[in-house]
Amino acid sequence: FGGFDGDGRHYVVRLAGRRTTPQPWINVVSNASFGFHVSAEGAAFTWSRNSRDYQLTPWANDPVTNRPGEGIYIYDHAGGRAFSPLAAVVRDPAMTYETWHGQGFSTFRSKRGPLSMDLTHVVDPVDPVKISRLRIQNSGSVPARLRVYAYAEWVLGSHRSRTAATIVPSRDAATGALLAQNPYGLDFSERVAFLAADGAAHSVTADRGEFIGRHGTSELPQAVLSGASLSGRVEAGDDPCAAIARDVDIPAGGDVTLLWLLGDAASAEEASALVQHHCSKDFDQRLADNERTWRGFLDTIQVETPDKALNAMVNHWLPYQSLACRIRARSAFYQASGAFGFRDQLQDTLALLVHDPKLARDQILNAARRQFPEGDVQHWWLPRTEAGVRTMISDDVVWLAHATAHYLQVTGDTAILREQLPFIDGPPLEEGEHDAFFTPEISKKTASLYDHCARALDLAIKRSSPAGLPLILGGDWNDGMNRVGEHGKGESVWLGWFLLKTLGDFAPVAKAEGDTKRAQAWTKHADVLKRALESTAWDGEWYRRGSFDDGTPLGSRGSQECKIDSIAQSWSVLSGEGDPARSTTAMQQAMKMLVDDELKIVKLFTPPFSRTEQNPGYIKSYPPGVRENGGQYTHAATWFVIALAEMGRTDDAYRCLSMLNPVNHALDEAAAEHYRVEPYVVAADVYAGQGKGGRGGWTWYTGSAGWLYRAAVEGILGIERRGERIQFRPKLPSHWDGYAATLKVLGAELRVRVVRDAKVKAISLEVDGKKTKASSFEPKAGDKAEVVVRIPA
Repeated sequence: FGGFDGDGRHYVVRLAGRRTTPQPWINVVSNASFGFHVSAEGAAFTWSRNSRDYQLTPWANDPVTNRPGEGIYIYDHAGGRAFSPLAAVVRDPAMTYETWHGQGFSTFRSKRGPLSMDLTHVVDPVDPVKISRLRIQNSGSVPARLRVYAYAEWVLGSHRSRTAATIVPSRDAATGALLAQNPYGLDFSERVAFLAADGAAHSVTADRGEFIGRHGTSELPQAVLSGASLSGRVEAGDDPCAAIARDVDIPAGGDVTLLWLLGDAASAEEASALVQHHCSKDFDQRLADNERTWRGFLDTIQVETPDKALNAMVNHWLPYQSLACRIRARSAFYQASGAFGFRDQLQDTLALLVHDPKLARDQILNAARRQFPEGDVQHWWLPRTEAGVRTMISDDVVWLAHATAHYLQVTGDTAILREQLPFIDGPPLEEGEHDAFFTPEISKKTASLYDHCARALDLAIKRSSPAGLPLILGGDWNDGMNRVGEHGKGESVWLGWFLLKTLGDFAPVAKAEGDTKRAQAWTKHADVLKRALESTAWDGEWYRRGSFDDGTPLGSRGSQECKIDSIAQSWSVLSGEGDPARSTTAMQQAMKMLVDDELKIVKLFTPPFSRTEQNPGYIKSYPPGVRENGGQYTHAATWFVIALAEMGRTDDAYRCLSMLNPVNHALDEAAAEHYRVEPYVVAADVYAGQGKGGRGGWTWYTGSAGWLYRAAVEGILGIERRGERIQFRPKLPSHWDGYAATLKVLGAELRVRVVRDAKVKAISLEVDGKKTKASSFEPKAGDKAEVVVRIPA
């Protein structure tokens, strides 16, 4: 279907005949509050403000048909035929369609007879505007007379079935743009969407019925197939859309360039101003600015290892997936969420601390503002309205302190602890109530970030079983285990390790802040917790996952299903607190039982839930081997890789990392057809189980992108920032002699070579020819330094 171009920064798809990618292979392009995603065939979805609640055009979410709600169409007056630069609409089997997905843009190239077409989509870095440039070249000996149509099917809300009847279209006299407003929308009734062109329109319509026709579709609209003039009808009460037709004449040997704008504004006046401003901006300059911005971000860490597939993911696609999709868009093909998850974006931003620590700083403060005075938090919330869900999910309350501690370790920015932030107020959950969705009040009460973290940890400690282990309550990291401890007695061993690690990291913070009482209490509880984990959670060959309310073990050799769960083993290592001999045994068993060399996956647990009498929760409703139910859940698999690396099992760590790299699941056509989803971004899950093993699941919108990046950069390559110092702790597979990297960090540019050296027994550095026995050093702003990292052979 395609492959990487050059150094891997672009993924190119070529489609001929009626060929399509197995499932939609999309790109996500977004600024902080507006964006789109588009498939290799060209079917696009655009949103503004919130990708769930204010969709400008339809979100298809159908991997079979992926019906387009936007399109660019061309009608050739001479030949009487319609075609497009996009394979998604008026497809011509005689044409070859080429798609270039890159950071911040997607380009579609095709040729029909003497006409070459090049269509590029970008978003403005600040304004809520998508700009599409269509360039058509005529290499023939006769002029071409074409009619070019642009089409947008309005939603202006969360679903067309609920909004279409109340959308009011209009036309801007100054620019000719077609406008649309949904005055009855719940949250965005004042917003005005627009479709506009940079030149005079031949004709327009706001009536979808007219454009598509009685028996037509958005793929084959009857107005386009007949090359019809549009009626100019712009009235409320019709099936709403925006369609603009432009006539162009291209001389022999000549070309023409057209701009189309799709966007959203606070008023009709602002829409008109945005159209005028963005039509006048040079598109090539826009592309150059986009390239410079993304390279400025991504070039923070560029590596050259013996593994080209790893290079492409580390240098370009993993950090892009995390920032463009997870942090900004919060939307992709399989989910248009629009929400912030309490744990989710905290983890995403931690992965990008070296690139831009402000992302993590802002998100830590953002999350702290979503805490109730009792210490618990909104599990997720919608920006703007701040409506969200209060739950009994047990691990949320540990993530704030975990993220803050890691942020402090990397940046040294202790001032963040003294930031004053409000709480939110709302009704507590009733007994037996799992969750409640509501809009909380902003409390008049404020506290420092440190106090927000401390309250959350205090609550985590309070929620302990008589044995000393954390209660799992309404689920932990694995939300799908929401009935394991719903009556308040079931335990989570994984959460025990995670809490133990966080208490160890945050107790010194409490001490430094002068809160010796809490520091002592947390250290004391950590001792109790560690004893409980070793005395009650060890199952003989691995650590249990937890226990049900009735005391039945979960993740035990006595369990018929879910005998062994990876995260209880990996976090015994990552916490730094597991008994080393036991952790070694546990990870060995996990390697044996969970790593599937044939499917190239690392399972979350095995066997999957299917017939067990115990009800662990909604996880059991997934087919066996799908998503969290015994398939690969990539987020957990990255922890497994980092744990193996920490243990010094570098070959196993790299082998598992390579399994998680999506590139390796589509090395030939048969593999790509089987894996089905995009090979250039991470899938949240890969299926196990009969008939579907090795098939990719939900892509793009997954926190595993950030964690896979950390597994590669921190876990294997060993590059970390610690305050004002850069530290190197490479844990390379035995068949690598080393690697090279360029780091643009702390105002300096470092050219790094990691080499094996039989003469050294520990990691040592050579900076600009000066040898040191340390594994870290402090670069000075403005420096360009040559760094050689020597590691034992």
